[in-house]
Amino acid sequence: MVCLESRTGRQMQRYNSAGGRQVVGCIPYRYKQEIDGNMSNELEVLVVSSQKGQALMFPKGGWELDESLEEAALRESLEEAGVIGLVEHELGQWSFISKRHGTYYEGHMFPLLVKEQLELWPEKNLRRRIWMNVVEAREVCQHWWMKEALDILVDRLTPKLT
Repeated sequence: MVCLESRTGRQMQRYNSAGGRQVVGCIPYRYKQEIDGNMSNELEVLVVSSQKGQALMFPKGGWELDESLEEAALRESLEEAGVIGLVEHELGQWSFISKRHGTYYEGHMFPLLVKEQLELWPEKNLRRRIWMNVVEAREVCQHWWMKEALDILVDRLTPKLT
């Protein structure tokens, strides 16, 4: 059963030792399907629009006291993008300044291999979701730290020649 309501408020929000808000995000990804139904090697990632505008980014939000980093990543992907999948090994941790609040935040990013895309999700009426290739996503993503996380994911998923 999927909850169709987003968590709101900051009463359960985690903050780091310097007082910065801790946020968690995911890069939802899949491999493009060929016309014959087989999976290709072409990677697609899912971006969402911001709540307050047209800016595009990967799903992210506050890490709350009653959840692990991975649980927060799953929740944010469900709430903002309407996707469910497997959270993989963390891509990294970044420190960045919140444009709205002017304080340093701590951001964690994870890859999410998408297994299911829902027709109804908590923020369906607040956000657009768009599948695109990695080059397009890197171009439109509004946050430098998310672009770095995308680069790490692509590097991780690209086969190495030996």
